[in-house]
Amino acid sequence: MFRRISLLNKRGFLSKKDNFNRGLLFSPLLLIPLFLVIVSGLLIKSVQESLIVSNYLSHILTGFLGYFLAFFISYIPLERIRKYLVPFYLFTLVSLLLIYFFGISVSGAQRWLNLGIFSFQPSEVAKLSTVLTLALVLDKKLVLTTRDLILPLLVVIIPWLLIFFQPDLGTSLVLLVLTSVMLYWSQMPIEWILILMFCIFTSILYLTLPTLLIFWIPVIGYLAYRSSRKKIIFSALAISFHLLVAKLTPFLWEYGLKEYQKDRLVLFLDPNRDPLGGGYHLIQSQIAIGSGGLFGTGLLRGKLTNLQFIPEQHTDFIFSALGEELGFVGCIIVLFLFFFLIKNLINTATNARTNFESLIVIGIASTFLFQIIINLFMTIGLGPVTGIPLPFMSYGRTSLVTNFISIGFVLSILKRSRSLRS
Repeated sequence: MFRRISLLNKRGFLSKKDNFNRGLLFSPLLLIPLFLVIVSGLLIKSVQESLIVSNYLSHILTGFLGYFLAFFISYIPLERIRKYLVPFYLFTLVSLLLIYFFGISVSGAQRWLNLGIFSFQPSEVAKLSTVLTLALVLDKKLVLTTRDLILPLLVVIIPWLLIFFQPDLGTSLVLLVLTSVMLYWSQMPIEWILILMFCIFTSILYLTLPTLLIFWIPVIGYLAYRSSRKKIIFSALAISFHLLVAKLTPFLWEYGLKEYQKDRLVLFLDPNRDPLGGGYHLIQSQIAIGSGGLFGTGLLRGKLTNLQFIPEQHTDFIFSALGEELGFVGCIIVLFLFFFLIKNLINTATNARTNFESLIVIGIASTFLFQIIINLFMTIGLGPVTGIPLPFMSYGRTSLVTNFISIGFVLSILKRSRSLRS
């Protein structure tokens, strides 16, 4: 894929003054998110209909603000902001650190900073800053040896640790996934990606069936052996790394997660074991989606949604409101729009004019796609409740603005790749 981008780049890129292009306002990359914002705004109104103050208007207005902000950002060539990426990344780390001293705690998690007129969630911005900084690092030097992995992993592990101990398990998982996808996109051997991703399975086995590690760890060693010239050394490093992960797992489980998070991770397999506690969200979400049937009850007419049977439904469980009020057909339409959005992002990454821009777009695409899949699985009971929002639909001003800024970067890349091809 990078060979194709390099060939395009060799043809040169004529820097021309950008003229106002009204067509970008009607780009699917902007219209689809805006449509999702409007639909979810109506769903939020339905969820909070019995409350005196509803967040639906704030969600829609923030969406329109993000829409025009993305359009404005599309006129900024990303090459001009390269020198600001490292300061932006450091600012994000500082804001994540400040949460531990001045953060606002909501529902047992300390994730917000109060800036007076509004609250700010640094972990949402950290997703974008990590994508941008990681793209900058991978663009300067591709990962061809284990030594080349040190800096990219360092870029990710610092915000990951700060986010994980907030605690914010969902966002920490997002960082791991976008890192793996970006490393793969930069042509790192697939075996190396698997060795990093399989750390999750190593942790799960250590907590549940530790004896199976006797068979699992040699598999890791074999993957490392077949993927490197220094076979013995790399195998030893991979095995040692996974043994270290196994030893650190009890510490992370005990001190990194709150009790309610542990319950959510365990109870999704059988939420009826604790129907009024850790399994309550999953059970009520499944009931709401199932009650919608084929066409749903209609917008603002969902009984379970109106009566607020699902706590925090306007954030993490907005998809259950969609299922109840717009039914199976409404869910399929929304999922198709998400699919079309991701497809456009991947096409933009493939046709980008530089490796740096391609890495940024694929990082943004993987962030959106992972959040969509996990949020969907979470609401229908196929995965644990991890607090991952549904992009452009879950209420959250920091998340929504950050997502639109990401779309603005993609539009900037798309516009310049089209100029090059023309």
